[in-house]
Amino acid sequence: MTEQFVEKLKNAFSEMVVFKDLKKSNFFSAISLPSFMRDYLLKMFQDEDGNFDMDSMRDFIDTYLPRKEEWIRIKDRIMTDRERIKLLTRISVDIDISTQTISFELPEFGLSKKQTIITPAIWAQYREELTAGREVWGIVEIGYCPPICDEKDGKIMLTSVKDFCPYTVELDYYKDMRNQFTIDEWLDVILGAIDYNASGYKDRFYKLSMLKRLLPFVERRLNLIELAPKGTGKSYLFGRLSRHGYLLAGGTISRAKLFYDKGKKIQGLIFHNDFLGIDEIQTISCADFGDMRSVLKTYMEDGVYRGDAWSGSSSAGIVLLGNIDIFEMNKYGNLFTYLPSLFKESALLDRFHGFIEGWDIPRMNDDLKISGFALNSEYFTSIMHMLREDITYRKIVDELIEVPEASDTRDTEAVKRIASGFLKLLFPNVRKTNDISTHDFNTYCLKPASEMRGIVLYQIGQLDAEYRGKDMPKFTIKGID
Repeated sequence: MTEQFVEKLKNAFSEMVVFKDLKKSNFFSAISLPSFMRDYLLKMFQDEDGNFDMDSMRDFIDTYLPRKEEWIRIKDRIMTDRERIKLLTRISVDIDISTQTISFELPEFGLSKKQTIITPAIWAQYREELTAGREVWGIVEIGYCPPICDEKDGKIMLTSVKDFCPYTVELDYYKDMRNQFTIDEWLDVILGAIDYNASGYKDRFYKLSMLKRLLPFVERRLNLIELAPKGTGKSYLFGRLSRHGYLLAGGTISRAKLFYDKGKKIQGLIFHNDFLGIDEIQTISCADFGDMRSVLKTYMEDGVYRGDAWSGSSSAGIVLLGNIDIFEMNKYGNLFTYLPSLFKESALLDRFHGFIEGWDIPRMNDDLKISGFALNSEYFTSIMHMLREDITYRKIVDELIEVPEASDTRDTEAVKRIASGFLKLLFPNVRKTNDISTHDFNTYCLKPASEMRGIVLYQIGQLDAEYRGKDMPKFTIKGID
């Protein structure tokens, strides 16, 4: 990372730049802070040169991030001493329509909505902050509300909340700043934003391979499969980087957990997130394959899910993540044998848009850990979340891609979605077709999109003779032979 690049980054993004040194700040992992929270603390306690006051930071952490084993003592202080305690944590709100009562949960401390209350006055004061998302991270102040009137139980009450995000994210500004960087510089900007040291990669190919993982962060309902060697950082990227996604770490999955719980009458993980990563897929089990497959196929095709007296819709993508043996790392092998039985059906697999060759992503090592100035992870993941709703890029993709006659609809849709995702990631400054060269669009968007879909198609053919020998359509750019 050259001084010239750092200066350009600071001039372009100013307050959104933070000094990260993951080789020296591994204590954040010890307290289980996600990347976006870590960058908030680093920015709070560091100077313009990236030096930070470790003692002050530790004092702040001890005050606002107590260990879970201290929770009993905290509740005693709240109830007995009537103290008001401030915590840096995530809070989710629940509104009971029938009783018109509002409660909250603090998942980090196991505080459930049955134990809490938000009074009408506090709700009126902080409603905007508390409804900004499914969960809100910030400084949460809580106190005690003793039994009153016909209430038999005392409650822990919310007294104030302050969103930790100290800035407003302006998407158009971000798009404009892309014009300040070359494509290679921009790859380095993105890698730094997701905590990786760009100089640790051999060349552009490996950087682009890594950034394929970000496609579900920017594109609605993009379904991917990745098989990779152990230790390439799959779990970290999908589970710790963004508050807008969710990583399910193997085990048993069910319709109730993913889509809708009829007993509790609550929406599942698909409803609340931008993407659902399913890690360690070799360990996945499911009680009712038929029911789950049926719901999955409908959802992955149309974005809706339904059953007896329940239904819903979402834009969340589904990403399957698994480990692969070093001797099987070949896209022409029989890769889908690594998938659990639930997904070994051609009609279901055909709904996955692309395959990530995870063996092209380097195994995590110290040289790949960021040590320098980079974009704030929370800022960047917020940008990616906002880009999902921008339909401009899909319109450009539709205008640029020439679709051959009689092309399979799923192949076409898969390529266009992936190409749109690449466009958002690598060329967010593009507002119309003339803003990007045909060479760049073909090299960085269309060609990799076709390759990712082509692997899915080939692998399905390994399982189902009906797909065997089916060729990918030859997508081209309009007006170009």
